[in-house]
Amino acid sequence: MAAPVAPLPSRAPSVPSSVPALEVDGISKSYAAVRALADVSFSVPAGTIVGLLGPNGAGKSTTMKAVLGLVRPDRGRIRLFGDDVLADPTRAKQQIGYVPESPALYEFLTGAEYLDFVADMYGLDGSAREARIQQFLTGFELAGHEGSLISGYSQGMKQKVALIAALVHRPRLLVLDEPLNGLDPRSARVTKDLLRNLATRDGVAVLFSTHVLEIAQAICDDVVILSHGAVLASGTVESLRARAGLAGSGLEDVFLSLTGTGDLGDVVQALAR
Repeated sequence: MAAPVAPLPSRAPSVPSSVPALEVDGISKSYAAVRALADVSFSVPAGTIVGLLGPNGAGKSTTMKAVLGLVRPDRGRIRLFGDDVLADPTRAKQQIGYVPESPALYEFLTGAEYLDFVADMYGLDGSAREARIQQFLTGFELAGHEGSLISGYSQGMKQKVALIAALVHRPRLLVLDEPLNGLDPRSARVTKDLLRNLATRDGVAVLFSTHVLEIAQAICDDVVILSHGAVLASGTVESLRARAGLAGSGLEDVFLSLTGTGDLGDVVQALAR
């Protein structure tokens, strides 16, 4: 079995530890008459994994794109280590690693060529990039496939390439939208353990969106639940259990209770007819 991926050393932070890695402060966004976000606020301290949860259409992807500077909020501010993301979007992007829900890779390139291209964009020098990329290729069991065109990769292999591209420049903030999509159990475990190591050992902040609530419960320090573009609840799983009056329950039951979809018996019975 290939050796697991070891976390790479992060750049030392240049801001006081009291400043959150990511601060989303009252952002709102509308598309014509459609309200996508309404006064969304939360923070991600350095060294923590925060789960961004919500039903389909709740505003999770729009929030993540706003953090990345890809969507400009109508109101509110987003700060990365105390700096306004929109004031210097290039600097912000240099510090962020991003995996979208459906990664769009350049499929006419080989895996090695694509990762070399990403490393070029982040200004990584040749010797450092080669060792770093090879470490990830080995850990994610892509070694030996890096010379093949991405167009011939499986969905899981493409997801691994997207993850490596997000991690290769040692980001201080990871924004991950369904990052485990298509991964085999081993690679999913490697990814979860790697995220925890990066957060705990190197102080990397992680904003993690998933529909698999068991995963969120297993790896997230805090969760933020969005509903209809607004923050419905936030805090630790324990605090949300208490709020929902479901002490000892799993995050799935808590989520369904807080979003008003707890009793699904009638729906299941209707579908089973």
